[in-house]
Amino acid sequence: MDEQKVSDFDLFAGLSKNERRQVASSADEVDVEEGRELVREGEFAYEFFVIAEGSAEVLRDGEHVADLGQGDFLGEMGIVGQTRRNASVVARSPMRLIVMTQQDFRGMEKLIPAVAGRIQETVRARSQSLVC
Repeated sequence: MDEQKVSDFDLFAGLSKNERRQVASSADEVDVEEGRELVREGEFAYEFFVIAEGSAEVLRDGEHVADLGQGDFLGEMGIVGQTRRNASVVARSPMRLIVMTQQDFRGMEKLIPAVAGRIQETVRARSQSLVC
C-alpha cells in the first residue's frame, strides 16, 4: 500500500511519516465487487478493513444495522476481542479496501498505540450500542 494514502483516513490522522510507513507495509489494498460479503456473522475474525472507496451495509441476524462508507472501518470488534463476528457486512457498491490480517493488526497495536487506542475506543462504543 502507498504510504501517502494512509494519511487520507481519519483513523490514521496525525501519524508520523515513519508510522504511516509501518501501517502501509502492514496493509494491502483490494478491490471487491458489489454484493460480496466482506465478513460473515458468527465466523472467526482474521482481518480488519478500512474502506478506501465504496459503501457497505452491516446486517445482524439479517436485519439492517448500519451503512458504511469511505473512511469507515470494520472487523475491529472480532480482532480486538478475539471473538466471532457479531454482524455480516456486504458491499453495496464496488469497493476498494485496506486490509490488515490479525497478525498485522496486533503488530500495529504495539508499534502505533495511538491508532490502537482509536480503534479500541470505537470497539467500546460499538459494544455499548449492542447492549442497549
